[in-house]
Amino acid sequence: MTDWTPCIMANRAGTSAKAMTIAVGIFAHQEERRIAACLASLPLDRPDTRFHVLVNGTTDRTVDCAKAAAGGRDNVIVHDITQGGKSRTWNHFVHDLLTGKEAAVVFMDGDAEIAPGSIDALVAAVARDPAVNAAAGMPMNGRKVEVYRAGLRAEGGLFGDLYALSNHFVGAIRASGLRLPDDLIGDDGLVAAWAHTDLEADSQWEHGRVIACEEAGFVAEQVSLWRPATWIMQYKRLINYSVRFYQNRIVSDIMLREGPGGLPRRLASLYGDWLPRWRPRPGLTGWFDRKALARMRQALRP
Repeated sequence: MTDWTPCIMANRAGTSAKAMTIAVGIFAHQEERRIAACLASLPLDRPDTRFHVLVNGTTDRTVDCAKAAAGGRDNVIVHDITQGGKSRTWNHFVHDLLTGKEAAVVFMDGDAEIAPGSIDALVAAVARDPAVNAAAGMPMNGRKVEVYRAGLRAEGGLFGDLYALSNHFVGAIRASGLRLPDDLIGDDGLVAAWAHTDLEADSQWEHGRVIACEEAGFVAEQVSLWRPATWIMQYKRLINYSVRFYQNRIVSDIMLREGPGGLPRRLASLYGDWLPRWRPRPGLTGWFDRKALARMRQALRP
């Protein structure tokens, strides 16, 4: 028996603990170098857990590498999804691939490695208190690791590298048909906002609905002078961060005024109203802002 079983709330729609499983979604885009290490860090032999490797928009050997690392296990399912985009894939996972009977759902990135015991810790964290919708796994490496950890504790944030949602919260998302905008950069910020507000407008924000799980952690690949591939990765990441900065201004406005129901299928449908108001920020960040704004203008073209 795993550690999380005693924490399952018996009154969850009458579902017995034996009928419930854990689902882990592993989001992988162009991760042929890292996916084997990611899967090796997971307890793949657990019969109570189903691992979904969500390979999306990939042109490299991620699918083959993931299948080799899965070693023929029935509970490790490698999905080869043609269209890329983490938010689009998140929607597909939550609404199309889950059964609705999961005790909890863990989300993680295919370039992360998780610490032993993290899955049990996350599932227990979202199961022990019905008021908790989400639990954040904690970063374990990097120059600013302590800053990020403190931020997660203080702000109730989530990192897309590793977090968990409770079964009742995932059930509410599925029941409402709520989806992330397909072109949203980064699922974690908006999912955290949904969790804090219980799928309502920002006026309903409650800090305690998202908690930091100190017993769960992940290691992410760092930029290295000796690995040029990480330079390219970081350059693309910084442009994405800039796109995310501008997208968040749209999302925050909608969440404040209308709540999640006002989110469009694609944020690009609103770019025409917002782009004239935006300018690059000062300093080096402005270089990546200009690249981001150019990409967003391109998205307006037929």
